[in-house]
Amino acid sequence: MSTVDGVGAAFTEGRARGLLAAAVPEVSAADATLLTLGENAVFGIGGLVVKVGRDASLLARAAHELRVASWLAEAGVPAVRAAEPTARAAEGHPVTLWHRLPEAVRPAGPADLAEVLRLVHALPEPGFALPRRELLGGVERWLRLAGDAVDPADAAFLRERRDGFVAAAAALSPHLPPGPIHGDALPRNVLVGPDGPTVVDLETFSGDLREHDLVVLALSRDRYGLDPRAYDDFVRVYGWDVREWAGCEVLRGARETASCAWVAQHAPGNPAALTEFGRRVASLREGDTAVRWYPF
Repeated sequence: MSTVDGVGAAFTEGRARGLLAAAVPEVSAADATLLTLGENAVFGIGGLVVKVGRDASLLARAAHELRVASWLAEAGVPAVRAAEPTARAAEGHPVTLWHRLPEAVRPAGPADLAEVLRLVHALPEPGFALPRRELLGGVERWLRLAGDAVDPADAAFLRERRDGFVAAAAALSPHLPPGPIHGDALPRNVLVGPDGPTVVDLETFSGDLREHDLVVLALSRDRYGLDPRAYDDFVRVYGWDVREWAGCEVLRGARETASCAWVAQHAPGNPAALTEFGRRVASLREGDTAVRWYPF
């Protein structure tokens, strides 16, 4: 089975351009530049960035991201701003429009991420309900999209692992007071422009353990080759090292499980994704926490 979206067609760049053309006819889809192709196809065109959701089930998530963007704007947090307050749709796929940010003056680093996380973690709850950080909530969908490109035994292993970490995470006692979090706190979700760091990709904003945002960089240090000195900068700017917390290994294990399943959705027709999935799932099966994973 190929990777499919909600209407049964492969979600390729060409497919995403067609959806862009249908939802935003006032721009020329042919002139749009593909910036990324993952959970969304993200295009730049003129002063806009347009995000086209991979799956029709992401419509509610797109609406949530727009609501979060409005809230952050009101709170004065430097974050990407929506060009329209509601999502458009093409064949059920969410399509959202954003103001394009200035060009980055340099790549964002862990210290920049820590700076914006301090702002986010200082926010009170908004006037609407933030969802819990369902870190493992996408596992089933990603494995469904992977279909028979991955070994059914590996899929079953990830489902069992997911269930165990869902239960373990529910029993955690946090060190920090729970509240608003980014949910996918990586330097790639920060852009450093002329006025400093700005938060982007707001889809995973949640109300949950603040430790969720901090475990991400700890895992980057251990799995993805982040320079330990850069991690130390992150800790220095934020003010606390999540590795001191007893629950760190539980959230790390949950995120590893989700990250492995996320790669699986790209496996059909993509040998590099299948190779990376194999590396990740084998290391989880073997309990080897030192195997290097590669961003995908």
